[in-house]
Amino acid sequence: MNERISAPWIPLWVPASGHALRHAGIHFDAVRVKGAVGERVAAELMAATGFDAGPVVQEFAGDRNMYFLLPPQTASAHHWPPGARALTRGHGCLAYVGVPALTGVTWPLGWRSVPSRERPFVDGELLSRIVSAHPIVSRR
Repeated sequence: MNERISAPWIPLWVPASGHALRHAGIHFDAVRVKGAVGERVAAELMAATGFDAGPVVQEFAGDRNMYFLLPPQTASAHHWPPGARALTRGHGCLAYVGVPALTGVTWPLGWRSVPSRERPFVDGELLSRIVSAHPIVSRR
């Protein structure tokens, strides 16, 4: 008897190869935190979730931003201190976030934590608490 082998669960907004821009507020909202602070926030989020934080995209060039992906239309429900920027769809506001494929060459983007069936998004409440605990200097 042959068992049907199912493909792993992958959100439709994750490209098959390379990377692609996705409109924030449609498939997900994002919270951007820059540089070393973003890396510390990601490390604390990973530790707090047993290393299953949901989707976190990191940049390896430029400001080395960290993008925490939340369910669509939810980022504005939380307070974000200066230096953490919510990217969503709003009144006259358009934002795009680069999303890497799960495998292959995706430079200058990569996954700090991948989406999973159990955690398709980052917990916004938890992320808000962690971000608010860090002194962040705003440089827009």
